[in-house]
Amino acid sequence: WFSGDDVYMANENERQEYVLNENGIIFVGNARYIEARGWYYGQFQDLLNICLTMLDLSLYYRQDPAMDVSRRGDPKYVGRVISSMINGNDNDNGVLLGKWQGSFHSHENPSRWDGSVVILKKWRQDNYRPVQYGQCWVFAGVMCTVLRCLGIPTRLVSNFNSAHDVDRNLSIDKYYDSSGRSLNISKDSTWDYHVWNESWFIRPDLGRSYNGWQVLDATPQEQSRG
Repeated sequence: WFSGDDVYMANENERQEYVLNENGIIFVGNARYIEARGWYYGQFQDLLNICLTMLDLSLYYRQDPAMDVSRRGDPKYVGRVISSMINGNDNDNGVLLGKWQGSFHSHENPSRWDGSVVILKKWRQDNYRPVQYGQCWVFAGVMCTVLRCLGIPTRLVSNFNSAHDVDRNLSIDKYYDSSGRSLNISKDSTWDYHVWNESWFIRPDLGRSYNGWQVLDATPQEQSRG
């Protein structure tokens, strides 16, 4: 609400939706059959200490506590730390372990989650061991909760026929032999859908034209800067 803040959002309707709303819809499925899932963010349900502990458990804090704490007023930095901590696939005590193949019988099937509060409280209850299991919409739902709890306006974005490029050439590569038969040698893929987050803040480092919604993605895919 404060006009001098990096996360100031002038539109009251948008503040109601992207800061205060504890309930939302996540779109999943595929381009021909889009399903709307209800999700309870619950950012005001006694989660603040959990979210602050998340910052303290991060590799950023453990490597340089003074630097980390000094940058916690910067939503760019906080967004990067939280996007790393939502998933536990890089052994940093993250909130959720991602799994896309095999059986889920010994733990929670990702499709059964319908809110962030139970996940975050289970993470704390289990002494900050990653909760099993999550997939993209679960990571995005929990990240939205944490960022809203910390005062950063946040929303979810769903994309269908979503490109996953692993070699950073910005194309999805397919290979065929001289007879036109497909060769299974590319690691690039196109997912039915993918869900990530956008957070609202200014970008003094890039210039005013870049102020507004900023992309953040907590799903473990390809490493960025290690």
